[in-house]
Amino acid sequence: METDGSATDEDGRDESETVRVWLVERTYSDDEQNLIILTYATPDGTREFRKERALTSFTGDHRETRAALSVSLDDTATVDDAETRERYAAEVDRLSATHDPTDAV
Repeated sequence: METDGSATDEDGRDESETVRVWLVERTYSDDEQNLIILTYATPDGTREFRKERALTSFTGDHRETRAALSVSLDDTATVDDAETRERYAAEVDRLSATHDPTDAV
C-alpha cells in the first residue's frame, strides 16, 4: 500500500499535526518518590500534555524544563473541567507574556 506520507485519524485530523503547549503546572507524584509531573497546556486550556521526570534529571543544563513544547496533538488529552481549562489558559497567558517558548523555567 502506498502512502503520501500523511495519514488521518478517525476524526479526520492529520496524525502528524503538532501543537504548542505551555508549562502550566509542576507537581510531585503521590505514588512515586522523586517523580515530578510537568503539565503543559494549549493556550485555550482545552488540551494538556503531561511529562513525568525523575527529580534527579533536573540537574545540569541538558535537561532544562522549557516554557513551551511542540508535541503531537495525538499525545495530548482533553481537559474536561471548565475551571481547570480557565486556570490553564490564564497560566499560559501569564507565562507566554514573560517567556519565549525556548526559555528554561
